[in-house]
Amino acid sequence: MAVFGEAQNSQEVLELINKQDWDVILLDITLPGRGGLDVLKEIKQERPHLPVLILSMHPEDQYAVRAMKAGAAGYMTKESAPQELIRAIRHILRGGKYVSSAFAERLAFHLETESGKPTHEMLSDREYQVMLMIASGKTTSEIAGEMSLSVKTISTYRGRIMEKMRMKSNVDLASYAIRNRLID
Repeated sequence: MAVFGEAQNSQEVLELINKQDWDVILLDITLPGRGGLDVLKEIKQERPHLPVLILSMHPEDQYAVRAMKAGAAGYMTKESAPQELIRAIRHILRGGKYVSSAFAERLAFHLETESGKPTHEMLSDREYQVMLMIASGKTTSEIAGEMSLSVKTISTYRGRIMEKMRMKSNVDLASYAIRNRLID
């Protein structure tokens, strides 16, 4: 048997958690009134063992880490498939934590970076090759031609490289490559 409740704002959420014993809370991060992260912190103070799954319109990279640090048992976007929501709830009810596999991979890369391993060592061989070519000043079209790949494919590699290395521009890549003596 499932019992559901719905709150229109942050105050109602806090009232509902005190009126009934819930198994799990689905909490929107952009609630009217106080923000969802503030409400999450208060829920965790009042009911520390009550699992809270954040369901948000905001991408994971904007709020997921903050939500997990504040005590959330999971974070998923509203764009996720309904079956994924069910899997996440079941996983959380068994005592687990939930984030999407894509976000889990980004967290793993983040942890590797913090472990002292040079950032470029996290790149695949192909990403490393593309990174060196970008750092040496080649354009996406030139790289695509040399590697017999499409410009779109090279752009995808560039995006992954920038994300993994947490850089914003080709100049950042070039500086990094020079500093680490990857190019002359």
